[in-house]
Amino acid sequence: MKISLSRCVLAAAIAGLAISSAQAETTLRMAHFWPGPSGVNQDVLQAWADTIAEESNGELTIQMFPAGTLAKPDSIYEAAANGIADIGATAQGYTAGRFPLSQIVELPGVASTATQGACVLQTLFDDGHLDSEYEDTRPLFMFTTGPGGIHTIDTDVQTPADLEGLRIRRPTAVAGEMLENMGASPVGMPAPDIYTSMQRGVIDGLSFPWEGLKGFRINELVNYHTEVPFYTLIFVATMNQRSYDSLTPEQQAVIDNNSGMKWAENAGAVFDRLDVEGKQEAADAGHTIREIENPLAHPDWQEPLETGIENYLTQLEERGLDQARDVYQAALAASESCSAQ
Repeated sequence: MKISLSRCVLAAAIAGLAISSAQAETTLRMAHFWPGPSGVNQDVLQAWADTIAEESNGELTIQMFPAGTLAKPDSIYEAAANGIADIGATAQGYTAGRFPLSQIVELPGVASTATQGACVLQTLFDDGHLDSEYEDTRPLFMFTTGPGGIHTIDTDVQTPADLEGLRIRRPTAVAGEMLENMGASPVGMPAPDIYTSMQRGVIDGLSFPWEGLKGFRINELVNYHTEVPFYTLIFVATMNQRSYDSLTPEQQAVIDNNSGMKWAENAGAVFDRLDVEGKQEAADAGHTIREIENPLAHPDWQEPLETGIENYLTQLEERGLDQARDVYQAALAASESCSAQ
């Protein structure tokens, strides 16, 4: 009887350990809009997911939903906020007007590389300038593209006048206003829709960083590139607060250890590498590439870009965001410190 009882106790203990172990294993759903084969999915988001799995000893698994398969690109942030996704990675500008202070980093002259842009954006968040815009989720890390240029099917754009009447896809309203100041007709659409829109003749070209031309296969359709750095697209990887709160303290520590500047800079380095690859792909294909260095000091490009900066800051002030110019100055200061790193 004693042996039988001991065996029962041992069996119950083993069962309890099994249940406890099972309860500790958690799968988190991550939604984003980049294609599965893209470098951003593989080398930024999946790399982050693999690190989480490794450092949690398999207790945390990230189930990836690329290419808008869990939520459409313009709904990914809300999906993370509402718990449809546990984690979402998206462009803030896809939710128009939702992140006006964050999008100050998109203005020309703030960042010249993705690594610098990611550092600037993460610095603004870490310093508390952007807290009010992310109260409904738990941001993990922020990052940016490198500077975006203009790419067209059959128009050699050398000055803003060459954009007159062209339908150019814009990623966000901020970049759209810059394009409109240059004479283009901006057309809003998420990145995954660009390829088919160009095939169908809906747009004549697009504003994009070199990374995106490779990741979304746009180099197959365009022939002319004007490397005029007039905007930087910003991103956030953020987590549903309830999903985070449901984790054990040990699991939360793994998430916390892989949040903030470390992964912002990792992402920036990947985007910079992909920019080089995207530009080389265009060069290898024999495309025409024009380079406009420092457009804010260029006689043809300066006026429309400076007007766009001033208009955007004024619009924020008219919305009651009196701190807009302070955040802009903080972004410029962060740009200097980030470029020195």
